[in-house]
Amino acid sequence: MKIRISKENLMKAIQIVSRAVPSKTTMSILQCIMINASGAEICLVANDMELGIQTIAQGIILERGMIAVDAQIFSNIVRKLPDSDVSIDTIGEKVMIRCENAKFAILGRDGSDFAFLPEIDRSVGIRLSQYTLRDMITKTIFSISTNESNGMMTGELLEITNHHIRMVALDGHRIATRRAELREFYENRKVIIPGKTLTEIGKILGGDTEKAADLFFTDKHILFAFDDTIVVSRLIEGEYYKVDKMLSSNYKTRVICRRRELLDCLDRATLLVKEEDKKPVIIMIRDDEMELRINTTLGSMDEVIAIRKEGEDLNIGFNPKFLIDALRVIDEEEIAMYLVSPKAPCFIRDAEDMYCYLILPVNFITID
Repeated sequence: MKIRISKENLMKAIQIVSRAVPSKTTMSILQCIMINASGAEICLVANDMELGIQTIAQGIILERGMIAVDAQIFSNIVRKLPDSDVSIDTIGEKVMIRCENAKFAILGRDGSDFAFLPEIDRSVGIRLSQYTLRDMITKTIFSISTNESNGMMTGELLEITNHHIRMVALDGHRIATRRAELREFYENRKVIIPGKTLTEIGKILGGDTEKAADLFFTDKHILFAFDDTIVVSRLIEGEYYKVDKMLSSNYKTRVICRRRELLDCLDRATLLVKEEDKKPVIIMIRDDEMELRINTTLGSMDEVIAIRKEGEDLNIGFNPKFLIDALRVIDEEEIAMYLVSPKAPCFIRDAEDMYCYLILPVNFITID
């Protein structure tokens, strides 16, 4: 194999596929990046058997072939090269990397040992803008569980219903849902995508509303195709939680307030919360104002913000981080909060049901 490629194009491709290189594995070949120039294009591939990424690197193929190289060593070398064209050629399993006056020789591995991405039928799929996909991921992913023992909660539900797509994440303390309209009608479908996959896709995707992302499904895999990149991931098997039964529309108190004002107030409250603390912020809703109080070992804070209220007065406590996470991903200037009692969930949602954030309250001792 012999190829020539600009450092910029090569580094960009390495950064994309490296997201699928495992930090620890018993199979050393999985810690490699495959450089595949056996066809008409230069493809870089990484695969940890759960998540696989392939991207095209624009360059010139002088001699066809393929080689697997250690991802960390290869990435570190390319990163330190001058900003010029890079030549890579192989002699057996020896890999020569040249750029201007710099020359490296490293050991590679036979490309036939590498685990290539599974073949996914692309005859039927769905299409949406890259912006919409990234937006839905970033505005729900924070609600998945990071506890691997929770299995299903470490992934997100992706649901297609006619011409709408919805993503749902939950961790046992909160639920985040986002819905968007698709340009076409599609067959109904539900899949559970690992949170790791969505996190990495969210980092790779651009924010262009004109560029499309295509999604294709099998019983065990999902494939994302956008720009020159393909991401293939295993799905989480099983039936997702009955989320719609948890998202009640009943309420006794409805509060309208300015999102930024509430968010800034909560940010100030967390200045007094140590990372290991479980101190709640106590919200007291009265007529046209909402009072927020927090009391920790570092001190206390009390602040009042203006609101519009319908229904009953209410005192309720929350983990401030959960409220902050939800408020940061809402774009509207005003938000609506729906509450029933101090022991029932709070819902933050819009009138069109394009988003909903459920947050469970926490017990607290009344502060006088």
